[in-house]
Amino acid sequence: MENSNPLLRSIAVLLVGALIGWQGNAYFSSTRAASTELAATTPTESLDMNEFWDVWKTMQDQYVNVDKLDNQKQVYGAIAGLVNSLEDPYSVFMTPQENEEFSSSLNGDLEGIGAELFVDNGRLVVVSPLKDSPAEKAGLLSGDYIGMVDDQLTSEMSLWEAIMAIRGAKDTQVKLTVLREGTPDPIEITITRQEIKVPSIEIKTVEKDGKKFAHLSIYQFGDDTYKEFEEALRTVLLESPDGLILDLRMNGGGYLDSSIQIMSEFFKEQVTGVIVKKRNDVSEVTKTTGGGQLADIPMVVLIDEGSASASEILAGALQDYKRGTLIGVQSFGKGSVQELNDLSDGSTLRLTIAKWYTPNDHSIDHTGITPDIEVKKADDFKIDTETDNQLNAAVDYLLAN
Repeated sequence: MENSNPLLRSIAVLLVGALIGWQGNAYFSSTRAASTELAATTPTESLDMNEFWDVWKTMQDQYVNVDKLDNQKQVYGAIAGLVNSLEDPYSVFMTPQENEEFSSSLNGDLEGIGAELFVDNGRLVVVSPLKDSPAEKAGLLSGDYIGMVDDQLTSEMSLWEAIMAIRGAKDTQVKLTVLREGTPDPIEITITRQEIKVPSIEIKTVEKDGKKFAHLSIYQFGDDTYKEFEEALRTVLLESPDGLILDLRMNGGGYLDSSIQIMSEFFKEQVTGVIVKKRNDVSEVTKTTGGGQLADIPMVVLIDEGSASASEILAGALQDYKRGTLIGVQSFGKGSVQELNDLSDGSTLRLTIAKWYTPNDHSIDHTGITPDIEVKKADDFKIDTETDNQLNAAVDYLLAN
């Protein structure tokens, strides 16, 4: 399975304002199925639907607000409830209207706060604020629970409703009430929405004790990430630094093929990049291409709680093959594969169909990647500055090794 359409990325981790449902769900298959086709393959012989139709008929006959009886809305609500019964935040049903709005949001200017969100046990969680986004500048952190959007409780919203409440036009404001681990009282954060432009690659040089290190940050695995990576690669090869710091912090993921392309530059031989396990013990292996131009450079990989999906695939493979030393904290743990089913009326079903495993057969889903050396963020931490103690630890490690 490959990403045949750039719109097909997961909705479970969403870039608010960009709604690239993408980030972080790097692996997608697309199918088209009519509802009748789905029904034909579903075993219904032992399924008693009498209660469903009893409730339906009772509502039609007795519900006092007759004008609220929208048959199509009831059908969509029933389907959504069916999918929600899986208790899988990555499996999502979208009505035709939601699907159209979702797809449209990927095509134009992206405006919002710039944060990747996730639903965990009914709570709206920040995976990570995006680099230089309004969310990051306002102080939103990975792991924050968003309890309220303006004066609305997120616990009373669907994921889609929460996203639409947080999104908004440039220069307008949204107030988020946040619960943060280690902070007893709720925190109110007011964010001014802006146009969201997500960088893919950033490269800088860090010098210490007469040594020079390339600091290569990857913020997402998008359409143009590998192209940008190739430009950064030429810079690294031209400058011949003493080591490389591959920074995957706050990287919510993206396309699998982009991650594997970049991974290939770190191995001379073809190696297993990721194992995808489906039901009934069916597995698929994705390999690197070999011939990596960065196969010999000493390297440290930085990860944090905002590193998810495709970034975890890359970090996990580099760790399994001992190609780089991982420094930071436990990654997010998004290791499942979603398939997109376009239904005949314009609605869509995104369904989890497989799980990701590292080359050494370690599960990513719900566990994440454990760093080789744990370095927690300092209280005054700010990424890529003098207070970035994780980056400093990476430099010190390269100096010592």
